[in-house]
Amino acid sequence: MSVDTDTVKRVARLARIKVSEEDATRMTGELNAILGFVEQLDEVNIDGVEPMTSVVEQTMKKRVDGITDGNKADDITLNAPASEDHFFMVPKVVE
Repeated sequence: MSVDTDTVKRVARLARIKVSEEDATRMTGELNAILGFVEQLDEVNIDGVEPMTSVVEQTMKKRVDGITDGNKADDITLNAPASEDHFFMVPKVVE
């Protein structure tokens, strides 16, 4: 894939970046170099390579997936004008 100055200007407009004609010309070369490197990566044989999150073997830290009320109900309703059993009390608005 090759990028021209019109593509650079379009991408810059979509990203809401002001790009001068000189910068667009320079960026065209830079983006083509980046895309060339990505094309080289496509040539690498990765058959049998397991996906990994790090180059060092490690286990993910996980928390217990338990349901709690957060023990913050008193703090949350502390400034409420009226509350009862950790619920906000509001005036009736529907008859």
